[in-house]
Amino acid sequence: MKKIIFIFSLFLIGFSTQSQEVKKKKNAKIAFEVDGICGMCKKRIETAALKTKGVKFALWSVKTHQLNLIMDERKTEVLTVQQNILKVGHDVFDKDGKKVEATKEAYDSVHPCCKYRDDEIVLDHQGDLKKQKKNEKK
Repeated sequence: MKKIIFIFSLFLIGFSTQSQEVKKKKNAKIAFEVDGICGMCKKRIETAALKTKGVKFALWSVKTHQLNLIMDERKTEVLTVQQNILKVGHDVFDKDGKKVEATKEAYDSVHPCCKYRDDEIVLDHQGDLKKQKKNEKK
């Protein structure tokens, strides 16, 4: 009788442990922020994301800096996608909103017009710097 109770309790423990596993989705929708300022940044970020195994769709917005993904969580993790984006020189924000910066070498590898950490270049992309230069000439 003790053996039957023991076996039954092991069965219940195993079943309850199995039901607590987090199911990974085949088409999970993920979104997080990535720093960048232009169309060249957009292409670089989306390409880095799409080259990650399991990522099916990637769309980055220049205005909001949000990267939207559809990915197979059974094949990859969000952290892997973020690491690939960091490798091409773009900073990412993790799920807690903390900024994770790309290495200096990776950031230096981006095109000079894509230096999103430089305020002057950011202003130039917004058109404000061009307006300021025109006003200074007058």
